[in-house]
Amino acid sequence: MERLNQWLTQNADLLNHYSVLIVLLAVLPLAILAWTRRTFPHVAAIAICGIPVVLTFALLIDKRLLGAVLVVDAIIPLILLIDFFTIPNQKSLKIERQALKIASLQKPHRVTLMVSNVSPRAFSVWVRDDVPQEFTAEPKEFVLRLGSRSRSTVHYDLVASRRGAYTMSCVHVRVRSLFGFWKRFYKYPAPSLIHVYPDMKQLSEFAILARTNRLSLMGVRRTRKVGTENDFERLRDYTLDDNHKFIDWRASARRNKLTVKDFQTSQSQRLIFLVDCGRLMTNVASGISLLDHSLNAVLMLSYVALRQGDSVGMICFSDKVMSFVPPRGGMNQMNQLLHSSFDRFPQLVESRYDDAFLHLHTHCKKRSLVVLITSVIDEVNSHQVQSYLGNVVGQHLPLGVLLRDHHLFDAADRDPRSEEELFKAAAAAEILSWRHQVLRDLEHTGVLSLDVFPEDMTAPLVNSYLNIKARHLL
Repeated sequence: MERLNQWLTQNADLLNHYSVLIVLLAVLPLAILAWTRRTFPHVAAIAICGIPVVLTFALLIDKRLLGAVLVVDAIIPLILLIDFFTIPNQKSLKIERQALKIASLQKPHRVTLMVSNVSPRAFSVWVRDDVPQEFTAEPKEFVLRLGSRSRSTVHYDLVASRRGAYTMSCVHVRVRSLFGFWKRFYKYPAPSLIHVYPDMKQLSEFAILARTNRLSLMGVRRTRKVGTENDFERLRDYTLDDNHKFIDWRASARRNKLTVKDFQTSQSQRLIFLVDCGRLMTNVASGISLLDHSLNAVLMLSYVALRQGDSVGMICFSDKVMSFVPPRGGMNQMNQLLHSSFDRFPQLVESRYDDAFLHLHTHCKKRSLVVLITSVIDEVNSHQVQSYLGNVVGQHLPLGVLLRDHHLFDAADRDPRSEEELFKAAAAAEILSWRHQVLRDLEHTGVLSLDVFPEDMTAPLVNSYLNIKARHLL
C-alpha cells in the first residue's frame, strides 16, 4: 500500500492532466448502454458512487489514504459490473393484452394485461401500457412481483376523450438488477386496434328501459298515435297508469298476471340526418365537442326510429359532403351509421349547406323527416339555415336543431355587479333575442325547430320524433 501511495504521489500531476479523459472513459460506457440497450444506473448506483466522493475529503486530512480510496474506487465499479449481468433479459417475460376492439366515448373501457415470467428467477417489474394521448388510463402503471415461472393478470380502465381509430402497439416494461443498481427498459410488441365510437351504452340503457316501460327515466315521453289504436305492437305487464280497456284477458289468464296491449305508430317512414361538421361544431360542452353530442343524439334517435320500423340515413358535411349513408331500415343499419361517423371530427372550415342540401335533393327523392343539427352565431349563418330548410318544405318535413352556447346564456342570466358585466349581459341578451327571432322565422316558414343545450339534446330530439309520428306530420 505504501508503494502504491508513493507511485500515486509521484504521478499526481499526470493524473490531474488526464482527469478529463478518465471521466470520459467512465461516462462513455454508461452512454453506450443507454443508447443501445436502454439500460441506466438507478438511484442506488448513484448513491454508492457517491461513497468515493465522500472518501476523497479524507485526503485533506491524510494523503496516505489515497491508496485506500483508489481501492474503494475499483471495488465499487466491480460490484456495479457484477450486478449489471443480473438484469433479467427480455426473453424472461411474455406479455399479452386483451381489449375489445370497440369502445365508447368517455366511457370506461376495460383492458387486461397478462404478464408471465418464464425464467427460474423471481424479480419485480414495472409495467406501463402504450396508451395514446387521447386516452386516460387508471391506473397508469403496475408494480408486480413475479415468482419463478409464474403469471400475473392486471386490469385497468381506458377513457377516450375523442372518437376515432387508435393503435396500441406495445407494452413498456422496466426491470431491476439483483441489487437494484441498474434498470432496463423493454418494449414488448402487442398490437391492438381500438375504435372509439360515440356513446353506444345509452342504446342498451334505452332498450332495457323500453322493455320495462320506464322510458320516462331518460326523459322520453311515450306518445300514442292519435285516433288509431289498432296497430298492435306487443304485450306487456299491466301498470297502474294503463287504461283497463287495453287489458288482454286471454293473455292475462294464460300468464296468471294482468297483461295489456301496446300499440305502435305507422312504420316504413324515412328519417335523414344532416350533421354539420364545420367550425361551428368545434365548441366544447361538458368535455366533448358539439359534434360528439350531436352524434350521440343521432345514434339514439336512429335506434328508436329503426325499432319503430322506419328507415334512417345520414349526411355528414363541412365544406363538402364527407359521408353519406343511404336511408335503409333494419337494425343492421346501426352498424352503417356507426362506421360512417366514428372517425368524423369538426373541421375549422365554413360549412357548405348548399352542397349538403343538393346532395339530399339528388339522392333522397321520397318524403322524409330531415333533421339538420347545427349552431347559429351570425346573420349569414342563420340566413343559410332558414333559406335551405325553408326550400325543402313541401317535399320533406324539415326539423332544425340549433345548439345553445352555455357562455352566452350564463352571461345573460348572471346578476351584473360591474359595468363590464352589465355590458356583457346586455350584449348576450341582445344575441338571445336575435336567436329567438331566428327560431320564430323558421316556424313561420313551416320548419320545425328545437333549441337545446348540447348535453340535453337526446331526450327532446326523441320526443320531437315521437310527437311527429303521433301527429301524422310525415
